[in-house]
Amino acid sequence: MTRIDLNCDLGESFGAWRMGEDSALLDVVSSANLACGFHAGDFMTMLQTVAAAMERGVAIGAHVSLPDLQGFGRREIRVTPAEVHAMTLYQLGALHGFARAAGTRLSHVKPHGALYNMAARDRALADAIAAAVCQFDPRLRLFGLGGSALVDAGAALGLVVVAEAFADRRYRADGTLQPRSEAGAVIDDAELATAQALQIALNGAVTATDGSTIGMHADTLCLHGDGVHAVRLARSLRSGLEAAGVRIAAPGEA
Repeated sequence: MTRIDLNCDLGESFGAWRMGEDSALLDVVSSANLACGFHAGDFMTMLQTVAAAMERGVAIGAHVSLPDLQGFGRREIRVTPAEVHAMTLYQLGALHGFARAAGTRLSHVKPHGALYNMAARDRALADAIAAAVCQFDPRLRLFGLGGSALVDAGAALGLVVVAEAFADRRYRADGTLQPRSEAGAVIDDAELATAQALQIALNGAVTATDGSTIGMHADTLCLHGDGVHAVRLARSLRSGLEAAGVRIAAPGEA
């Protein structure tokens, strides 16, 4: 049976600001990437989302980011590898504290937004993230764009790397994500997103923006929790994948 993880970026509320329908999404996904306070999230949100994920048996990961609350972590900021290493450790330590207090542990690490894209192409930044993860806890899995510098950096240090693809994002012919600044980069139609997820999971391929078909290996599929239709899209993805005989399970789950 084909097996794949379904992950979602969650815990992105902070203060009086509410983002996403975390409770409903946690009923659908198998892995949750929790904001650690740099692009979103705060101490109460982290505490509550860890507890909610535990209740549902959802794997908990740290969604580490550039320090950019105003831009939701989606603006590129010039940072050094040393700074990226330190900010990764800082955010891992924060979420680890909540997980440990709740009697559980972190399962994985996934960079967010601009940091994710920067580490996908910049090996020095990718090495900094991978080193921080390895030093913090070498049992942690590292999520990254399939075929990217981040996946290579994690593998080079002996980490278990998890190749990620996106059900709700368009791809260019070179395998990179179409920038969000371009029209059509985000797929908000549940049927289209489900069709793309099935193409990736069953055929190991995806249709690029120029109409070409490119190879796309994925151990995990991501959907974004901040979209207006995120819950409907998530339910469509899960039901569509399971109807096609795909088992949804977190990496490492028996």
